Amino acid sequence: MTEAKTSLKRTLIGKVVSDKRAKTVTVLVERRVKHALYGKIVAKSSKYHAHDETGQYGVGDVIEITESKPISKTKNWVATRLVEKAIAI
Repeated sequence: MTEAKTSLKRTLIGKVVSDKRAKTVTVLVERRVKHALYGKIVAKSSKYHAHDETGQYGVGDVIEITESKPISKTKNWVATRLVEKAIAI
C-alpha cells in the first residue's frame, strides 16, 4: 500500500520585509487572535529569517516558508514558494 506521506513540517505565509542579507529574507507573519480577557480580535505578528538560496524574493512579496533544521543561529525556515509578487510602483 503506497500512500502520499503528509509533511509534519509547519508552513507559514507572510510578507518579505527585508532582503538585505545574503541568501536570507526576513518574513513578517501576521495572525489574528482573540484577546483572552476582553475578547477583541487583535493582530499579532512575528518575524522569521528564511533561507533564500537564489535570492529570488524581494521586499513586498508574499511567500510561503517551511520549517527546517537550523541553518544558522537565527535561521530555521526555508522559503518554499511565491504566493504573490510585490506590486511595482
